[in-house]
Amino acid sequence: MSYGQFCPVAKAMELLDERWTMLIVRELLTGSSRFNELRRGVPRMSPTLLSKRLNELARAGVVEKRVVDGQTSYDLTPAGQELRTVVEAVGTWGIRWMGEIGDADLDPKLLMWDIHRNIRHDVVPRGRTVIEFAFSDCPAPLRHWWLVLTPEDADICDTDPGYPVALTMSTTLRDLTRLWRGDLTWAQASRADAVSLAGNSRLRRDFPRWLALSDFAAVPRPASAAAAGLSSSAAVDKPAPPR
Repeated sequence: MSYGQFCPVAKAMELLDERWTMLIVRELLTGSSRFNELRRGVPRMSPTLLSKRLNELARAGVVEKRVVDGQTSYDLTPAGQELRTVVEAVGTWGIRWMGEIGDADLDPKLLMWDIHRNIRHDVVPRGRTVIEFAFSDCPAPLRHWWLVLTPEDADICDTDPGYPVALTMSTTLRDLTRLWRGDLTWAQASRADAVSLAGNSRLRRDFPRWLALSDFAAVPRPASAAAAGLSSSAAVDKPAPPR
């Protein structure tokens, strides 16, 4: 695609305005480098189109494709790394001014993938801790998820991993998405019974500290967002254990 303009904005958008391209850059900036990792960050994108977009980014000098011991990885070049401020600015603008999310925007695969990679491992208990998430508004195949945590790692499973469950979170996909985005704080979720935790009382109290939330959760919202029923400030309250 060519805009036929010498303007550097137009030239940049000839590459970045292609469908899914900026979301792939977003995933690369968050640390994904393997093809399957990237797919989990854009679960509704076809593998064929993902491969095509990665090749386009490589030809443009934004991504470097490497094959080591038969394993392919994709890494941002210095040109790609410069897009971090662009992605952060777009995300900040989007959370402030495009706050309303429709049912079609809700995706448990992407939400749980995001949650698993934003864990504060320094406050996670020693050993293995398993949290089950139960979404009352999702169809049966997507209703239950398991987050397996250690101080070193986090894994997300869409089938029961077979370990004892320490905590069970019951909520809706929309409410947990709002909490993750910072539209709803832990304290607000607790008061509204939007999120509930069942299990050991100490773990229920500590769990909000384990979850770092979205990078955009702390972006202040305009007054118009509050008028629409959203939190006017995404600053997270002192964690209150959901009931």
